[in-house]
Amino acid sequence: MAYDEKLSDRIREALADVPHVEEKRMFGGVCYMVDGKMCVGVVKDEMMCRVGTAVYEESLEKRGCREMDFAGKPMEGYMYVSSEGMQTKTEFDHWIGLCLAFNTEAKASKKKRSK
Repeated sequence: MAYDEKLSDRIREALADVPHVEEKRMFGGVCYMVDGKMCVGVVKDEMMCRVGTAVYEESLEKRGCREMDFAGKPMEGYMYVSSEGMQTKTEFDHWIGLCLAFNTEAKASKKKRSK
C-alpha cells in the first residue's frame, strides 16, 4: 500500500532537529518514533497524529481531522489529519507541535519478548 511520500518528507524535515527519531514502516505507511514512542506518521495520504486525550476532542473539531481506527477499533488519543487540515505551514506545524508535546508524556509500548 502506497503512502504520500511528500508528506513523509515534510514530517522528516520538521523532525530533523529532534533527537532520537526513528522512522519505521507500519500501518501500511510510515511512523516516526521519538524516544521509542509512536509520535507522528503517514497512512495513505493522511498524517497520523498521536496527540493524547487532553486535546483529543478539541482537535477532532478542527477542519480535516477524524478519529483514527485500526481494525475497526478507535485508537484513543490518535487521529488522522487530511491535507485539508494542514494547508498552511502554520497548520502543519500545529500538528507536529501537538504530537511532540504529547510525546514527552506518552508511555512507550512494552517490548515483545523474543522466544
